[in-house]
Amino acid sequence: MATAAERRSFSVGEEASLVRVVTDAAIRAYAELSGDDNPIHVDEEYAQHTAFGGRVAHGLLVASLISALLGTKLPGPGAIYLSQYLKFTAPVRPGDTVTARVRVTSWDPVKGRLTMATEVANQHGTQVIAGEAQLVMSAYLRSA
Repeated sequence: MATAAERRSFSVGEEASLVRVVTDAAIRAYAELSGDDNPIHVDEEYAQHTAFGGRVAHGLLVASLISALLGTKLPGPGAIYLSQYLKFTAPVRPGDTVTARVRVTSWDPVKGRLTMATEVANQHGTQVIAGEAQLVMSAYLRSA
């Protein structure tokens, strides 16, 4: 099987995005996988009586779309997370369509390190997650 080539050059301002529908099945699978079965995520009757007025998706389920972008699109194969700051700004509900976006804000070609602005917005354009990621490309770890 051929493997994707690891990029060695990036431009500030470069962007990538990913669109997904947050399904009930995905929320339940994430609850099962993570062990986070908080009723705010999985029990509509319970969630109706909370400040959200209904179920909401796990924040880290939605944030995982950022990880998918970083690992597969930009910077792509070979990207290694060093850190991720996340601010959850609005709830995501079952059935919402969300768009994750990443943008290169700095690139150090000597150390192979990137800083990326990260965000997720819902189908109404409301930002639901804002953040910043620090990454290093694995080829730079091998040559260090």
